[in-house]
Amino acid sequence: MQTELSNQLGVEHAVFGFTPFPAVAAAISRAGGFGVLGAVRYTAPDDLRRDLDWIEAHVDCRPYGLDVVMPAKKVEGPKNHTLSEADVEAMIPEGHRQFVRDTLAKHGVPELADGEASGWRITGWMEQVARGQLDVAFDYPIRLLANALGSPPADVVARAHEQGVLVAALAGSARHALKHRDAGIDIVVAQGYEAGGHTGEIASMVLTPEVVDAVAPMPVLAAGGIGSGRQIAAALALGAQGVWLGSLWLTTAEADLHSSALTRKLLAAGSGDTVRSRALTGKPARQLRTEWTDAWDDPDGPGTLPMPLQGLLVADAVSRIQKYEIDPLLGTPVGQIVGRMNEVRSVRAVFDDLTRGFERAVDRVNRIAGRSGQ
Repeated sequence: MQTELSNQLGVEHAVFGFTPFPAVAAAISRAGGFGVLGAVRYTAPDDLRRDLDWIEAHVDCRPYGLDVVMPAKKVEGPKNHTLSEADVEAMIPEGHRQFVRDTLAKHGVPELADGEASGWRITGWMEQVARGQLDVAFDYPIRLLANALGSPPADVVARAHEQGVLVAALAGSARHALKHRDAGIDIVVAQGYEAGGHTGEIASMVLTPEVVDAVAPMPVLAAGGIGSGRQIAAALALGAQGVWLGSLWLTTAEADLHSSALTRKLLAAGSGDTVRSRALTGKPARQLRTEWTDAWDDPDGPGTLPMPLQGLLVADAVSRIQKYEIDPLLGTPVGQIVGRMNEVRSVRAVFDDLTRGFERAVDRVNRIAGRSGQ
């Protein structure tokens, strides 16, 4: 599964694996793919530095990258003054806070212990936090910087290029992809409707060739609904130079979900058990459908807040739901490919399955085209 882009980055397979878990990112790179560590949950620079040190020690000198979240639109104060976290917290209406309290009380969710901080605080949605992450990341030999929400600011792109780091940005439409091209981005990730996390409304089979044609000859990675070798073959046939996989790694042995209940829910879920909801971050993100997402999507509720207010609002609640494994509310971002995630396997086993499936798909197409044995 080699393409011009994979050869440029020095990887055996054009499989880019996004994950919040350092052990998974390192295993992806060791297996011949390109591991990309998601940085959004790192609120302290020292924590990110610790995990990048770990990856450096366990990646066997293979290339890897980092994914940050720097929203194209941000909450600002008077005269475009960038707000602090406390300033943003103060903007959250009391009615929304009460809705969270009522929903948790309805399901009997215990409080965190006195002095226990939330373990799920996504201040990484805020630009100043992401910039702190980059100050750490550029001390390491990362080969790729990806941004999940729009093009990174121009100075960030320039800084990455000065250090020989390629920049990727996710796009949910050809229009978004063209903006990335004009902003000097190197790689467009065409993320279809089926994908986990933040995603648009166009399905991968339609989106991928549209983006490939729009930004040619820029390399494009296909994302969304891909979890088998034959789907990788289809993505490359559509013109992509690789695939961007995220959900598939959540049920690998190296993943650390800190929740056996959540793993069981993922293994049991079908492709119809996800929903695009703003409940988690304030932007549409595909995730397991739960009573938590249903509550926020109910038209009789207060509705979600814009990013980053929603993430700050629900941070403690999500931590409590995860810690106490409140099954009706327990969820995670995941794509429709969850229907294929039916067992816990090692990253290496996943790669073996992907490569074998890819070979079978290519052989089948060759037979159809009358090229068998050539």
